[in-house]
Amino acid sequence: MERRVVITGLGAITPIGKDVEETWKGIKNKKCGIDKITLFDATGFKTQLAAEIESGYNPLDHFEAKQAKRLDRSSQFALIAAREAFKNSGITSQNTDLNKVGAFISSGIAGLITIEEQCEINYVKGHNRVSPMFIPMCIANMPAGNITIDLGIKGESMSIVTACASSTHAIGEAYKTIKHGYEEVVLAGGTEAGICKIGIAGFENMKALSSSEDKTRASIPFDKERNGFVMGEGAGVLVLEELEHAKKRGAKIYAEVIGFGSTSDAYHITSPSPDGEGAAKAMIRAMEDANIIAEDINYINAHGTSTHLNDLTETLAIKKALGKAANDVLVSSTKGNTGHLLGAAGAVEAIICIKAIENEIVPPTINYKEKDEECDLNIVPNELINKKLDIVMSNSLGFGGHNASVIFKKFSEVFR
Repeated sequence: MERRVVITGLGAITPIGKDVEETWKGIKNKKCGIDKITLFDATGFKTQLAAEIESGYNPLDHFEAKQAKRLDRSSQFALIAAREAFKNSGITSQNTDLNKVGAFISSGIAGLITIEEQCEINYVKGHNRVSPMFIPMCIANMPAGNITIDLGIKGESMSIVTACASSTHAIGEAYKTIKHGYEEVVLAGGTEAGICKIGIAGFENMKALSSSEDKTRASIPFDKERNGFVMGEGAGVLVLEELEHAKKRGAKIYAEVIGFGSTSDAYHITSPSPDGEGAAKAMIRAMEDANIIAEDINYINAHGTSTHLNDLTETLAIKKALGKAANDVLVSSTKGNTGHLLGAAGAVEAIICIKAIENEIVPPTINYKEKDEECDLNIVPNELINKKLDIVMSNSLGFGGHNASVIFKKFSEVFR
């Protein structure tokens, strides 16, 4: 028998907030977390803007000095978000068997800052000066591993790397793991910290980044003048839990996960399939898994990166997947607020979807100005909408042709 899966904890650190509540406040207040790059000297780069964690961040506020030194920035963010989500869930060793609690924490490029630092040391000072912690700091599974060690959870742990779809895949796989009885609880999400010279150079030379110097016109999803995404950093972690387990311990239930779908474009290493077929099939699979029809969906938090190809093909995909219902469903991208958090984007956007359900608010696409006739969805521009939300979808699309869609529902005792 398939089991119901609910959300009982949320944690985040983002360019618009040090935790979930501050991030959600930033969404409601249309805060833009994009500004001049400060993490390195960007002189000579075409890219001058990024969405950094705010300047007040100090790892020593969260970790002992020795631990902070041994944690890549991506692992720091993952731990901060996971601690918040775990505390928020109310799970303890007294009410939950920690042997049945997993951690599915993903990242697109994980310890890129550490890789850059240690490669420079190797080049300048020689291989004998490379840190013995280099590998444990930079490998992609370490955010998940560090969380299990920190929280003492001993269930299944993994890191799914599917570029910008990574944390949506983590949520989807966690949902399936609990649904089919393998774990009682899974912390699922993603983290990213790639704002460094090599990270910006790689994306810039690919011509994927916005070259705008106006932070209000840099990350502008679905806008006709969009010219690339803005690199962001941060982490989001959700606690997924089997319903009866959550009820037994009296947990607060934020929402229910009712569907997940994923596919591959099998088309190109960086460009999405131009007809949107792969992304559409992921949405269709998610709806089939949820046993709903397109008209049941009230809101879609789109991947919406602000690149020409992504927003165009996602528009086509939503139309293919939802048919006539695509004319009415409300659509926005919150990457105007946060920039693109790469592997962490899906988790942060899932949290925003859940807060939208809880607060009956549809987040807007901020800084939207010029309508694109090719992106003719029912975009929510600039101002939030107060609306009761029952079912929402979050999309994530990654390099390599990875597509993932997850569907959340306002919780009720009656199953769909």
